[in-house]
Amino acid sequence: MKIVETKLKGVVVIEPRVFEDERGFFLETFREDRYADVLGPNLRFVQDNHSRSSRGVLRGLHTQTRKPQGKLVRCISGEVFDVAVDIDPMSETFGQWVGVYLSSEKKNQIYIPPGYAHGFQVISAIADIEYKCTDYYDPGGESGLKWDDPDVDIAWPLSDALLSDKDNALPALFAIGRT
Repeated sequence: MKIVETKLKGVVVIEPRVFEDERGFFLETFREDRYADVLGPNLRFVQDNHSRSSRGVLRGLHTQTRKPQGKLVRCISGEVFDVAVDIDPMSETFGQWVGVYLSSEKKNQIYIPPGYAHGFQVISAIADIEYKCTDYYDPGGESGLKWDDPDVDIAWPLSDALLSDKDNALPALFAIGRT
């Protein structure tokens, strides 16, 4: 597999080896020993999630405060623009973001360590996302960041975003970080 580092510490894009022929394809989507070499020897996933959304849906930007989650994200059908935002006020890259197109065609993944906000916008008609988490979902620890915060200035590919009421009410970066 090929590992592409980003400007955010620990956030990496993973391009797995894909074996294709006239019958279809095969790839490893996770193998503990190989991923531990890249993401760290203490990597442990405890929960898998699957999300289906239609074009324009924007989910995020989410984080967990009491049980921060690292996420290994992949798109199994369609295409999304996936984003990680550094929300650690002590970090040199506080408020910066990285985005990557994940698709069933590319079969790529992104790993977002605990302590970052995460979200994605669906580009295709429908997209299915699967992601592994390093800690369990904690409803009481839900937090996040407003998707269109001008201080972060994410270049979302689609201008019309369909959001849940909860995601639309998330705070701005400076409300959760530096003042």
